[in-house]
Amino acid sequence: MRHHATSFLFLCAFLFAFMSANAQLKMDRPNIIFILADDLGMGDVSCFNKQGKINTPNIDKIAANGILFTDAHSSAAVCTPTRYGILTGRYNWRSRLKQGVLVQYDKPLLEMGRTNMASMLKSKGYQTAAMGKWHLGWNWPTIDGKAPVDNKDQQNIDFAKQVPGGPTSIGFDYFFGMDAPNYPPYAYMENDRILGKPTVFYPTQPYADCRPGIGVEGWNLENIMPDLQQRSVNYIGKAASAGVPFFLYLPITAPHTPISPNKSFVGSSGLNVYADFVKQVDDFVGAIQQVLKANNLTENTILVFTSDNGCSPQADFKFLKERGHDSNNGYRGHKADIFEAGHRVPLVVQWPATIKRPRTVSQTVSLNDFIATFASIVDYDLKDNEAEDSHDLLPVLLNPNFKGNIREATVHHSINGSFAIRKGDWKLILAAGSGGWSFPTPGKAEEGLPPIQLYNLKKDLAEKDNCYHQFPQRVEELIALLKKYIQEGRSTPGKPQKNDGEYPWKQLNF
Repeated sequence: MRHHATSFLFLCAFLFAFMSANAQLKMDRPNIIFILADDLGMGDVSCFNKQGKINTPNIDKIAANGILFTDAHSSAAVCTPTRYGILTGRYNWRSRLKQGVLVQYDKPLLEMGRTNMASMLKSKGYQTAAMGKWHLGWNWPTIDGKAPVDNKDQQNIDFAKQVPGGPTSIGFDYFFGMDAPNYPPYAYMENDRILGKPTVFYPTQPYADCRPGIGVEGWNLENIMPDLQQRSVNYIGKAASAGVPFFLYLPITAPHTPISPNKSFVGSSGLNVYADFVKQVDDFVGAIQQVLKANNLTENTILVFTSDNGCSPQADFKFLKERGHDSNNGYRGHKADIFEAGHRVPLVVQWPATIKRPRTVSQTVSLNDFIATFASIVDYDLKDNEAEDSHDLLPVLLNPNFKGNIREATVHHSINGSFAIRKGDWKLILAAGSGGWSFPTPGKAEEGLPPIQLYNLKKDLAEKDNCYHQFPQRVEELIALLKKYIQEGRSTPGKPQKNDGEYPWKQLNF
């Protein structure tokens, strides 16, 4: 198991408590439920935004019973790379995907044979299931045997055949969901098969951001979240009687576009349809809490709730702010950006059997850290080529008085592949602008701006004062550390590893 530098005195003081807790964990392994919302801003969760206008009592309940993290970050500011980071514990830009996201009918991003959260837990006797938005690719079968290219080859895809390369190929025992709700085929997948026969071409959907494409007859986007909820509740109920610990990965589709709340939630927020969709997310969390309670599973289940990146402009920021609600909670930018609102995400964790004292944790953590944390809990010995950028959060979960730093530094990534590195209060951005969708966008809007940005987040959380010229040594230190992380193929202790493909160093301003 990887260990992090901790003082000898600290180890002595907490050794007995830590060993006792770990002995109990091995005897009674916890169930693990990881709920990943899609494009949910920090300001959209009421326990993070007391002045906000969207009430999320069920998510707040997790924080009230566990830990609220105020400085948690997704691996990237968009969805595919973050999902890769969560499941592998490896920074997304080490994979073949150096920018952007996978598109419909893309090949798998998660490499066959690479240890991931599901395969690791399965090796330790867990039942493993995933339900929701996969968005990590499949090997779609075609009639002529050639790989499909985006939407152009939809008529060439053989939807009657098995679709390998997805969740059940890499360690999940069961899967129900789809690639992405706004991508064809507009149909559910169960394990590695399409449910139904895609025969209807949908030139457009009655919601924004849907790609034209083929789907099953009667496909209704409003049914997705209720269907995922019912399947998840049923799974937990059955798992409760199986007598084996389970890992349930729930990458839900809301409140990402298409913003399509079920009719029963329309108007529930008193704001707009996006806020209504957030209310439905909270209801989903409540349903999970209820089934855990009904089956006496709450006490020894680790329940994680977070988001894959920041809020999308599709939420209609102007409308919401006029009504006193800030989805980005005061942070600069939004989804896709290298600025804080692009990748700083809400994160709450409960585990009543172990987290006895509810609290707020302000140190920097990454969603990549959960695979190393779960490995520690189930006594899995991570090898050098596994979870290269994942740090064990167990000391934080076990010890309310923990004062050490779990991470030396954290790397952030935007939709266009721009880098930032954060160490302590300092954040260095290797781009002139947002690297994403907010002003200044990549290109002409960046003309005349310095090629790098340095912010002291303790003094300037809104990232307004670029002080790179005042602290050249700090800039050099952070660039050197980022370069080290890239060249060594890891940011944790261990033998150097290889990244997938050469990185374009010129983009990093080295």
